[in-house]
Amino acid sequence: MIMPELPEVETTVRDLNQEVRNRTFVDVWTDFEKMIKSPGGFAEFKKNLRGKIILSVRRRGKNILFELTDGYTLLVHQKLTGHLLYGNWVYDGKSWISPAKGDLADPMNRYIHLVLSLDNKKQIALSDLRKFAKTGLWKTVDLFETKDIKELGPEPLDPGFSFEKFREAIGAKKGKIKQVLMDQSAVVGIGNIYSDEILWASRIHPARPVQSLGRKELKAIYENSLRILAEAVKLRGTTVISNTEEYRGIGGRRGKYQEKLNVYRLNGTPCPACGRKVERVKVNQRSWHFCSKCQT
Repeated sequence: MIMPELPEVETTVRDLNQEVRNRTFVDVWTDFEKMIKSPGGFAEFKKNLRGKIILSVRRRGKNILFELTDGYTLLVHQKLTGHLLYGNWVYDGKSWISPAKGDLADPMNRYIHLVLSLDNKKQIALSDLRKFAKTGLWKTVDLFETKDIKELGPEPLDPGFSFEKFREAIGAKKGKIKQVLMDQSAVVGIGNIYSDEILWASRIHPARPVQSLGRKELKAIYENSLRILAEAVKLRGTTVISNTEEYRGIGGRRGKYQEKLNVYRLNGTPCPACGRKVERVKVNQRSWHFCSKCQT
């Protein structure tokens, strides 16, 4: 299972900021009201969202936050197979169809379960094959007191995220380093893809206990985290091609960081560093990819 991670969400947020800032929500449609998690359900969500102006779009962890007028924030968490799109669609009575040819008409962008109509006659749509994504509208002060936001760890791409802050955040946790890297209360935004890549680049085995890592090893993980995440943002995220899990940007396009992957989902292929075959093990229904020779 692949959930959009920091680079994918950051790409979405940056693109949305260019397209929808200062636009006004005029209508809402959904065929799956269970995705609305805010107080009052869909009826209250629709009523309160209409007329709100988008002041900015930002990211907190893997959450997309639309900062709105009147002190409200719209939250979207894309979960496993969700991705936000921006464009025009026409409802034919059964589904939303993109009249434009190209990326938006791609089959992976057709599972639309939420449409937010804007005052410029365009729409923000949420395509989500498995319908795991969630959204909601809160007063901003209330949202930041919710468990999902309040318990998030520091942001690795923030300018003030120093090595000492990283070491403190990671050192406060117990467990295997891969699992701790993916713990959103330790450091946000890192999931299965980038933890595999970061640990390969750092030459650290994913099963190493955090307490066994020395300062030099932690420094390598910290530096590779910043480098890899920044490079993945530059390349607009990772799209791993499968039947059900494909991240797309708001224009429906794939990311390009998959061309730079060294171990993630490359089990059975030669390690780029030593030539030994990349291994894959399953831990708690998660696949770990690593080189048993390079990573110790």
